[in-house]
Amino acid sequence: MAFAKIVKIKNKKMKKINQKTILKEILKIKGSEEILKKHNFPCLFCPMLALEIEKLTIGEICENYHLETKKILEDLNNLLKGRNKKSKIKK
Repeated sequence: MAFAKIVKIKNKKMKKINQKTILKEILKIKGSEEILKKHNFPCLFCPMLALEIEKLTIGEICENYHLETKKILEDLNNLLKGRNKKSKIKK
């Protein structure tokens, strides 16, 4: 993961991502970076990311850059559902 130095990965279960979810929390989810890239998410390539990652919400970013918030949240939550299902099976 390209942001491993910025985002400390924890094994914390997130139940759902919404517009108020902080970008730092989203990037902790394996596979989220690829989904954001697919939607041309600009923050992944911004040098200011390290300074703002703990404050920016996915909703604010989508609004500022005119991104399809609903579609991005849907894709991220589908990823999250799949991840949570796999962890239940392993138990």
